Amino acid sequence: MMTAKYCPRNEIKKLEMDIWELKVKGTDLVSYTQRFQELALMCGRIFPEECDKIEKYVGGLPDMIHGSVMASKLKIMQDAIEFATELMDKKIRTYAERQAKNKKKLGDTSRNNQNQQQQNKRQNTSRA
Repeated sequence: MMTAKYCPRNEIKKLEMDIWELKVKGTDLVSYTQRFQELALMCGRIFPEECDKIEKYVGGLPDMIHGSVMASKLKIMQDAIEFATELMDKKIRTYAERQAKNKKKLGDTSRNNQNQQQQNKRQNTSRA
């Protein structure tokens, strides 16, 4: 019975496939960036130039920030990471503020409805 040999080339191929399929999950940019950097370090030969690495990194970003990072045409990987992080933080903050504002509006609306219902009850009682 023959046993399969460990082949580092197959491992590298798998890592290269991982980096091409890598995308941000939800808004977890930190995990994406960390995994991207690990894979890019292990598969350095697939990014002969810094701009190639940046292009691949930006390609895995969510649509909500992808265009802005792409348009910035950054030349250094660290700058791309920092800019993407800044944009993602801003988007998350804006979303949270919007949610809080909507929740407050909803609370105000339900309070107004309760007041209106109580006024209607009082009017109906006085009529009777």
